[in-house]
Amino acid sequence: MNFFKRLFGKSSKKKTGKSEKDPDLSKFTPEPKLPIDEMFTKKFTENGGKFLYCESESELQDAYKNILSENDWQEAEVFCINKSIQKKFNIADTQIDVNESAEYFLTSCEYLIANTGALLVTSKQIGEKKLSELPINFIVIARTSQLLETIGEGLQLIKQKNKKQIPSNITTLKNFKILESGQEDFMTYGSPSKNLYLLLLEDL
Repeated sequence: MNFFKRLFGKSSKKKTGKSEKDPDLSKFTPEPKLPIDEMFTKKFTENGGKFLYCESESELQDAYKNILSENDWQEAEVFCINKSIQKKFNIADTQIDVNESAEYFLTSCEYLIANTGALLVTSKQIGEKKLSELPINFIVIARTSQLLETIGEGLQLIKQKNKKQIPSNITTLKNFKILESGQEDFMTYGSPSKNLYLLLLEDL
């Protein structure tokens, strides 16, 4: 069964990736395959990300509204360069602010990378901004069909889809743990932390 549907009481995607080895098996036994959705969920949450699985557009709208309500962002300024997303969520022009001072960044992504729990983005989503120049709070809209096992697959697909001009500013979002001032984590050094919500819409 699909991990997302098992997790949220819902049925599966056949993609698989590597899993942790059963401790009862010999060290020479090949590792069993782990479904890609389960691999992504494990890595993504380990990175500190939060996600809401949505089976329909109406659930997606409700999840978005719940995030705004939970954080008191209903009237907040939004960094959003995607016109179709602005329209989908009825964001008024007066709320749009493409600066770091906006309360949250609302965007899509290119792909979800299972083996690292990262989100692959390009200039189509973030323009020419550095991650450090974007608001600390992110709400990312994605679909289950965007799940891939490795970043190499994602880069190859980006190249295939954009034969005339490959997007610039290709990077990954993968550090979603907001540390207290003074706390340091050498594993994420140089990668700005973002408080990230992923709204994941089932489309398979």
